[in-house]
Amino acid sequence: MKSVFVTGPGMLEILEVPTPVAGPRDLLVQVKACGICGADPHSLHSGGVIPGAPRTAIGHEPAGEVLEVGSDVDGVKVGDHIVIDPTQVDDAIVGGGGPQGALSEVLVVRGAQEGKNFSVIPDHVPWHVAALAEPLAVARRAVDKTGPRPEHRVIVFGAGPVGLGALLAFKHYGVAHVVVADVQPSRLKTALLLGADAVIDSSAEDVRTRLVELHGEATDAFGRSGLPATDIYLDAAGVPAVANTVFAGPKLGAVFGVVAIYHEPIEVDFQMLIPSELTIVHSMGHPDGEMFAVAEDIAANTDKYALIVSDVLPLAEAAAAVDLAGRPADARKVVVTFDEAEPVTHRYPNR
Repeated sequence: MKSVFVTGPGMLEILEVPTPVAGPRDLLVQVKACGICGADPHSLHSGGVIPGAPRTAIGHEPAGEVLEVGSDVDGVKVGDHIVIDPTQVDDAIVGGGGPQGALSEVLVVRGAQEGKNFSVIPDHVPWHVAALAEPLAVARRAVDKTGPRPEHRVIVFGAGPVGLGALLAFKHYGVAHVVVADVQPSRLKTALLLGADAVIDSSAEDVRTRLVELHGEATDAFGRSGLPATDIYLDAAGVPAVANTVFAGPKLGAVFGVVAIYHEPIEVDFQMLIPSELTIVHSMGHPDGEMFAVAEDIAANTDKYALIVSDVLPLAEAAAAVDLAGRPADARKVVVTFDEAEPVTHRYPNR
C-alpha cells in the first residue's frame, strides 16, 4: 500500500509499505480522507516528529471505511464509515511518531473499542467533512475548558479550522454573542456564514474598542471603567497581539482560554491583572471523548461544517497539501482524499 512519510528535513515521500494485518481485537480500515494538521508542515520542516528517526509516518485526522472486523470487536461491521481517534490506538499515536500514519491507504486500529478509539458515522457525511472530527475536537475541548453559558459574550481570535470549530462549539452551547477576529477577509466571511454574530478585522480595527461597541462596558474590582464586557476570550491564533489585547484590561471574572501554539514568549504584568481576577485556562488535544461528540454534530450539521474545508487534494498531491496547510493566508482546512474516482484538486476560495 501507499503511505506518506517525512524522510528528512523538507523531504516528503509516498512509499510502498506492507499492508497491516488485523488481529481479533482490531479493525482494518480503508482510509478515505485525512486532514492536514497545522503541525504537519512543522514536522516536514524539522524532518519528523521524533528527531533523528530515519522516517516518520504522518497524518492523524482520518476517516475511512471498515474492511475487516476482528472477532472480539463489537459495535461495527464491514462497510461502516468511521472516524478514528489517533491518540487512543494501542500501538502509539497515529501520525505522532508511531509506526502508522493516517496518510496511508490502509490503517489498522489496534484494540478497537467503539466510543474509545473509533466511532461509526452516517454514510451521508462526505469523507472530507468527516475528517474534521479530530481537529475540531481540539476546538470543542478548548471551549469546554472556558465554561461557556448562554448569557456569555465571547471573542474567538483566529478563524482557522480550530477557531471556526470553536465558534461552532460556542453556538452549539447556545452562547448569546460570539465575535471572531482575524486578519484575513475570506476567513471572516466564513465565520459569518457559520453563525458569528460579528467579526473584527484586527489588521484594520482596534479590537478592544470594537468589543466595547459590541459587548458593552464593564469594570474590574478597582472600579476601572471602559473595559470590554466580554466574558470569554479564546485564543486560536497564537500571536502576542492576542494576549496583549486581553491583558490590557479584562472585565472582572473574565476567562482567557488558550488553545493556540505560541512560538515566542510574551511578557505578562500579573500585577495589572489582579483586579480582573482573570482565569487563564489552557487546552490540549481531546482526551475526554470530545471527538465523538463533534462527530455527532458534524452528522447533524454537515453542510455547515463543510464550509470549513477550503481545499481537497488527492494522495498524489500530498506534498502540495502539506505545503498549502503551512500557508494559512491561502487556505483554511486542507484535506487529502483517497478516492481514485475524484483525482482532481478542489478549491473553495469563496467560502
